[in-house]
Amino acid sequence: MNTQTPIETRLEAFRERWSGKVGKMLIGGEWREAQSGETFSTEDPATGEKLADVASGGQADVDAAVAAARAAFEGPWSKVKPDERARLINKLADLIEANGEELALTETLDVGRPIQFSRMADVGGAIGQLRYQAGWATKIQGETNEISAPGEWLSYVLREPVGVVGQIVPWNFPLAMAAAKLGPALAAGCTVVLKPAEQTPLSTIRLGELALEAGIPEGVVNVVTGYGRTAGAMLASHMDVDKIAFTGSTQTGRAIIEASKTNFKRISLELGGKSPTFIFADADLKKAIPAAAMGIFFNAGQVCAAGSRLFVAEEVADQVLEGIAGMAKMLRVGHTLDPETIIGPLVSEQQLDRVTGYIESGRQEGATVLVGGGRKEGPGWFVEPTVLVDTEANMKVRREEIFGPVLCAHRFTDADDADRLARMGNETEFGLAASIWTRDISMAHKLARRLKAGSIRINGSGGVDPALPLGGYKSSGWGRENGKAGIDAYTELKAVSVALD
Repeated sequence: MNTQTPIETRLEAFRERWSGKVGKMLIGGEWREAQSGETFSTEDPATGEKLADVASGGQADVDAAVAAARAAFEGPWSKVKPDERARLINKLADLIEANGEELALTETLDVGRPIQFSRMADVGGAIGQLRYQAGWATKIQGETNEISAPGEWLSYVLREPVGVVGQIVPWNFPLAMAAAKLGPALAAGCTVVLKPAEQTPLSTIRLGELALEAGIPEGVVNVVTGYGRTAGAMLASHMDVDKIAFTGSTQTGRAIIEASKTNFKRISLELGGKSPTFIFADADLKKAIPAAAMGIFFNAGQVCAAGSRLFVAEEVADQVLEGIAGMAKMLRVGHTLDPETIIGPLVSEQQLDRVTGYIESGRQEGATVLVGGGRKEGPGWFVEPTVLVDTEANMKVRREEIFGPVLCAHRFTDADDADRLARMGNETEFGLAASIWTRDISMAHKLARRLKAGSIRINGSGGVDPALPLGGYKSSGWGRENGKAGIDAYTELKAVSVALD
């Protein structure tokens, strides 16, 4: 990515690209406004200022996009060989890299993420996802089987693309999540209708442009913008969609399950989380404290796998909490284009009201605000990094997903009781992720086995790796994305048996 162009020049190019124009939908290789003519606007969360008007898709637009995807799936895309699919996915990754600074700025302004993290998590994450997934296109395999029927048989199992896929992308990481969904679908031979969140649609529109530029055939990738309650719901219930891949809230996930019953479409759901972090007395606190802090404060806590519950051993609790509180005070909260900013705004005023409402709920239920707890004065939707102590399992702030920079802390004793610690970790309806910090590797493994979570890190932190399956237990979702499991989710199995005599 070229980061040398002055930010003022890049901002001018962004405004010229979006100001006074309607962001259109990509349907069958053509850019179209909504058939209803309706639009909605997207805002810069750091200022509250309008960024762009975007087409608001309805039933007719969803129908057209699904029809285009079906025609492409049954037609030209079915004849594209695996190595060519891989080449096209890699070409898309190359174009994202070549346009990386533009895309990073788009994410920063649309999502409210500090520019340094947009470059790393969004652009870098999208490139990494696509290049990893491209490798799977030539490695999708069936198998042969010996069966017990009388006579001689040749029996084999084919793994075929599931068909037309509706992919509904969340507002917190729109570019990276779109790439993470698009890559395996294309590698498996599916066609796609992408529906970005109404809060953050701009990078997905640009991704559609780059897909065409990469040479991906018309109708293979379609982009329908609009509200979740309309365009998203219509896509989820559409009779000619074979699969829905959704990332977002558990509440919406339940609605998608209901909508999918129309034709028993396949579903993968990556939903909410309330992930625990365990810090034992023997942990390397120089690593554990900053990891726990950034595990909840990164992206203003708007991460499904954020470490929002902290369980810390009594012996080191004061030191750990003081360290996290110190970081909360030190991390710069500010405008997303300031290279020194670490924590940007929440995505919307609605999200700000939600997060501050949870903080007040914690106060009323008896939690103590150790640091933060308020809205940052000035324009934009900023909230202070917050640590709540003296939290109990029955409090809303401990049970429910806040999706903001709010850490709920609790001290524990009897550190050798893995069963009791696991019960604390498993106390919510969610089971997405967990972190464990201890030098006692036996305890770490025992606790990891007992925790009901899809991803667990021991003595380390980091983002999503495309090689590792991503998903959760319980109300955190169905199925897995990434890795081989993520590819298999876009395929169907077909058993074929041939009598040889």
